[in-house]
Amino acid sequence: MALSIIFMGTPDFSVPTLRALHEASHDIRAVYTQPPRPAGRRGLELTPSPVHRAAEELGLPVRHPVSLKGTDEQQAFAALNADVAVVVAYGLLLPQSILDAPRHGCFNGHASALPRWRGAAPIQRALMAGDTETAMMVMKMEAGLDTGPVAMETRIPIGDDMNAGDLHDRLAEAGATLMVDAMAALEAGTLTLTEQPAEGVTYARKIDKSETRIDWTATAQGVHDHIRGLAPFPGAWCEMEIGDKAERVKVLKASPVAADGDEDAAPGTVVAEPLTVACGRGSVALERLQKAGGKPLDVQDFVRGSPVSVGDRLP
Repeated sequence: MALSIIFMGTPDFSVPTLRALHEASHDIRAVYTQPPRPAGRRGLELTPSPVHRAAEELGLPVRHPVSLKGTDEQQAFAALNADVAVVVAYGLLLPQSILDAPRHGCFNGHASALPRWRGAAPIQRALMAGDTETAMMVMKMEAGLDTGPVAMETRIPIGDDMNAGDLHDRLAEAGATLMVDAMAALEAGTLTLTEQPAEGVTYARKIDKSETRIDWTATAQGVHDHIRGLAPFPGAWCEMEIGDKAERVKVLKASPVAADGDEDAAPGTVVAEPLTVACGRGSVALERLQKAGGKPLDVQDFVRGSPVSVGDRLP
């Protein structure tokens, strides 16, 4: 016998879990997602979220309240009389009355090895910190920020060249499988909960625009991790003098390199062709770049149209 589920999610990351639960024949009574947002060049067109579009494709009822703090919304949620709510990157605060409404409570799919990287940007923060492993976890939600007991987890190694987009996709698929397994165990009465350890808590605060600029004084590995942690979006960036004009350029891929003589060059100096840049320690070879308003280019194509010479300094 299937569970009756309320699904709550918004971005692309949430979609595989919604589809997997639907394929597992659970009774999805409603899909909650954030309201359509302005999009298009002038922002005049309201665009539904990826979860909204997926739910409509699957023939599931969609609700997109601006907030769940009001009594009417909370009563409408409770009236669904669901066994459980599954939450994956929903993006709205869940009041205690919402957490308590389903018979078994609310279960969250979170993309980190809790208690490490609680919060909004666990994928980016794990990469930017140089972590070599992360996890997808299913936890039972409580009032604290990602503090609830863990029901299931699957560990995911982070490859040296994996970026945020790669890790996002890997975790989204792993999370879908894990949530289906967790709901099967919940339905069978075999799901166990383990409290998170008190040690090792870190917070994955939302990425701020002010921290996306590349700091060439960091180590080569630090610059590499910063770039891949922000690729493909929002993108780490630097300024380059191109045609006597300072232009903002996103760096979407780079690799640390060992090059003779780089230790004597000031951070930000181009030390080798086509575009190897000295860091506070070591250097990085920039491999894929994108000028504002342009398309991503491999470095050879980029320097062909935007010459940068050895000895040039990137501020």
